[in-house]
Amino acid sequence: MSALEKTMHLGRLPPRPPLPGSGSSQSGAKMRMGPGRKRDFSPVPWSQYFESMEDVEVENETGKDTFRVYKSGSEGPVLLLLHGGGHSALSWAVFTAAIISRVQCRIVALDLRGHGETKVKNSEDLSAETMAKDVGNVVEAMYGDLPPPIMLIGHSMGGAIAVHTASSNLVPSLLGLCMIDVVEGTAMDALNSMQNFLRGRPKTFKSLENAVEWSVKSGQIRNLESARVSMVGQVKQCEGITSPEGSKSIVEGIIEEEEEDEEGSESVNKRKKEDDMETKKDHPYTWRIELAKTEKYWDGWFRGLSNLFLSCPIPKLLLLAGVDRLDKDLTIGQMQGKFQMQVLPQCGHAVHEDAPDKVAEAVATFLIRHRFAEPIGGFQCVFPGC
Repeated sequence: MSALEKTMHLGRLPPRPPLPGSGSSQSGAKMRMGPGRKRDFSPVPWSQYFESMEDVEVENETGKDTFRVYKSGSEGPVLLLLHGGGHSALSWAVFTAAIISRVQCRIVALDLRGHGETKVKNSEDLSAETMAKDVGNVVEAMYGDLPPPIMLIGHSMGGAIAVHTASSNLVPSLLGLCMIDVVEGTAMDALNSMQNFLRGRPKTFKSLENAVEWSVKSGQIRNLESARVSMVGQVKQCEGITSPEGSKSIVEGIIEEEEEDEEGSESVNKRKKEDDMETKKDHPYTWRIELAKTEKYWDGWFRGLSNLFLSCPIPKLLLLAGVDRLDKDLTIGQMQGKFQMQVLPQCGHAVHEDAPDKVAEAVATFLIRHRFAEPIGGFQCVFPGC
């Protein structure tokens, strides 16, 4: 069973991540107990990582749709970034800062329909065909008939949409393709447990800080820096609803479980008092998209994905959190040298959030190897063995 399947099996939570900067010889619990070690879960604005934001209008038969994009860089190829299901373009924030410092490139991170701040007439149509067309339409709206060289990079669902976009020739200037931790075989097997996984998540959060804290302590995002900017794009504020006690207990249960092994009960009691003293005037936050209702599209995202990926006649990169994710078709294709593959261990499913520097290094090396981009800042390529 793959790591992704284990994560979703019966809604169980993955292992807790270590604190950023903590060594292997010292536990995260002990690190947090020290003076000045308390972690900051407050949200961080997109502007700390991206240079600009734009709402791109796309006309269609039913009117106008508006797609939110975040941008950085002014030279080199465009890296068009597509997020995973339930996430948003903000999941690429820390990666953007990392890749911009390594190679000359332009970043365009897109909120797909039904996600983030994108507004479309039919937000429930999340078919692979529709979302692939959206990508092509956004590129045309932004660049017209002469788009710059573009590399599609997608994580999970976004990786599948990148492949469907490429295979349908919807981006005429496409020069490369990268999938991050999405493999047909593993994804299709994991779909059976997806609903249980989604039911295991809290339905609401009492604050953005609470949502960020849950994402890190549950292991959904193992990098606190990324979680502080990414979770803003995953949840929204509910109007006129008070926080249900059931949801509160789910979230606080995680906190209490994390702390029950710590020495002394004083810090635990203090934490509970702080929670109780928090203002109740804020409305709770909930997920921007109900992923459980998109189930009818899951099969279409992933079925046949491996062969579609292999058939794209452009340089390809596959980044995985574990080699056990490879299915038969990709294993054969990798042995035949049809794509470049790199495994980034000790990451969760959100590889580009958990290890943004490693992903940036892999992508930068790929771009330089194929002479798609020029290195900057003295960046040295690190060529993987696989």
